[in-house]
Amino acid sequence: MKNDKLKMFIGGGIIGLLAVILVKLGNPGNMGICVACFWRDTAGALGLHRADVVQYIRPEILGFVLGAFLVSFFNKDFRSRGGSSPILRFVMGIFMMIGALAFLGCPLRMILRLSNGDLNALVGLLGFICGILLGIVFLKKGYTLGRSTKQPKFAGFIMPLIALTLLIFLIVKPSFIFFSQEGPASKHAPIIISLIAGIITGIILQRTRICTAGAFRDIFLIKDSHYLWGVLGIFVVALIGNLTFGGTFKLGFAEQPVAHSMHLWNFLGMSLVGLTGILLGGCPIRQTVLSGEGDTDAAVTVLGLIVGAAICHNFGLAASPKGVPVNGQIAVIIGLAFCIIAAFTISSQKGE
Repeated sequence: MKNDKLKMFIGGGIIGLLAVILVKLGNPGNMGICVACFWRDTAGALGLHRADVVQYIRPEILGFVLGAFLVSFFNKDFRSRGGSSPILRFVMGIFMMIGALAFLGCPLRMILRLSNGDLNALVGLLGFICGILLGIVFLKKGYTLGRSTKQPKFAGFIMPLIALTLLIFLIVKPSFIFFSQEGPASKHAPIIISLIAGIITGIILQRTRICTAGAFRDIFLIKDSHYLWGVLGIFVVALIGNLTFGGTFKLGFAEQPVAHSMHLWNFLGMSLVGLTGILLGGCPIRQTVLSGEGDTDAAVTVLGLIVGAAICHNFGLAASPKGVPVNGQIAVIIGLAFCIIAAFTISSQKGE
């Protein structure tokens, strides 16, 4: 048991260290790894939204998918499965992204922001836990999206093929792909380093199955801290890295990189992410990794994340360092209402 916890901590620690290195080599502050931000930037690069400061195919996110695919394929973990309420997963994926972009980051970035002194992330963490606790209530009442079933093997290769295609686009730079000249997406580590870091992260996450939502869910639901040790590894090593060679540690709420201090919406945005993470069976990075190992349900969720990013920037929902716009606030409330109603309805149907 102790060895398992140590392995989880070391796996998480490597991810935390890679995140610090990526920032040191050019990624935006506190954004060494952020699934929500990376899918948002990639959606912009494809022209799905025209916010010109967040358009760049992030090689790290492609590495997550490809790393998970490679290690699962060679370890015979790759299985094409799915068919579990795909339309609900797609819509919840959209709302998961809306919540993340209200907070300005996924749960993993929340941990990394906290490790660099951003106390706005502490507010987000409290909201994230509250969303998870709400999701657990529905799990105890019998909530489920149903079982996945075996799918045609080719279906499981779709997300890895998409990732490979996007990598080719990033390298070739065809005219129909957009690249930011300023703003967060113009800041990035060298492509090869980002890709390698992404692949390593994808491999670690596939083997350890670290999930931020799952870590807190298991603590509260079954009193199991196994996955939490991976999250602690990310935080502790990133904290040490930021304090030693990162050079960017700053404790406080004000003037944090790519963040805002509208506490209510940091809280509610991450509450939505926590709730959807439980209802979908995994946080954004867990869904991304699962999509690389043949899970088409997770792939549908990832497509929902991408569409959600496009919606956020096309309709003025996404937050900025100035705060969360009114449209974004309304969207978060709608997302919470939708997910609560859906979960309550599904839970009430148990036994029918």
